[in-house]
Amino acid sequence: MLPIAIDAMGGDRGPAEIVAGARRAAAELGVPLLLVGRPEELGDTGGIEVLPATEVIEMTDDVASGVRRKKDASVVRAAEAVRDGRASAMVSAGNTGAAMGSALLRMGRLPGVTRPAIATPLPVPGSTPTVLLDAGANAECTAEMLVQFAQMGAAFAAGRYGIEHPRTGLLSIGEEAGKGTGVVKEANAALQKAEVWAGSGGTFVGNVEGRDLLTDRVDVVVTDGFTGNVVLKTLEGAMTFMRDAIFKVMMSTPEAIEASQVLVPLLMPLVREMDPDSYGGALLLGVDGVCIISHGASSADAVFNAVGVAKDMVDGGLVDRLRQSVKV
Repeated sequence: MLPIAIDAMGGDRGPAEIVAGARRAAAELGVPLLLVGRPEELGDTGGIEVLPATEVIEMTDDVASGVRRKKDASVVRAAEAVRDGRASAMVSAGNTGAAMGSALLRMGRLPGVTRPAIATPLPVPGSTPTVLLDAGANAECTAEMLVQFAQMGAAFAAGRYGIEHPRTGLLSIGEEAGKGTGVVKEANAALQKAEVWAGSGGTFVGNVEGRDLLTDRVDVVVTDGFTGNVVLKTLEGAMTFMRDAIFKVMMSTPEAIEASQVLVPLLMPLVREMDPDSYGGALLLGVDGVCIISHGASSADAVFNAVGVAKDMVDGGLVDRLRQSVKV
């Protein structure tokens, strides 16, 4: 297996947490890695190979000009490593737009793909995650784009979670086919055609609502990137609020503290399951290579898990699956 290229300079906690996660992945997963960044700032890499890159695209940089102007940026060099056959996949916790732009400009789109989409797994306790896409790559979408997102999302869910016929829903304001914007109605009609699913093996369950995202009713939920990103950030905020509120109540009185000694061990598996770091990051689907986009605040655990996802996607032939899914 070719190395997995990791943007060592990206993220709020890089490069220290990025390198720590990479070292753990190298030791526990046995995966060859390539750290991309400023060698003098990486510290002890534990023997992991370093690809020097002198520049960094900051969170405040303009994405389009940053990718084109900073040609020696770590995220750009990571994408180039995949393009040039030096790496099998890339992982970045840096500027999301820069990671997406670098992957798109350096790796290129898969044949037939109109726009790549960000696929984010949402936790569903006791079941496989729900794949939400687009989670922020395309603020405005056509019906054709939503259909391709559905095809790619189903192919990803099948390969990642072993779901034979992923159930795909279209996010709307009601379950009825006549509900939603003109684009949503047009996409709904297109997704009902059986030939759409020939390459991905998915099935269409119709419109779904926001309340269905964290349930086992559906495996893939499709929407435009503006709505998807708002949904994602809202869920993250709500989960954080509920977690903090519950633990605050548990510490509020001596009786609550005593009860928490029983409840906390029972709740911790759920807390870990709902933790974004457990999933490693989102997948950029539609580019000619495996690209993992991790949360900006990714810890060493998140980097470790992102490497694991990248390995699984390379081993499982994700790019070929996606190529087949959009042939129709």
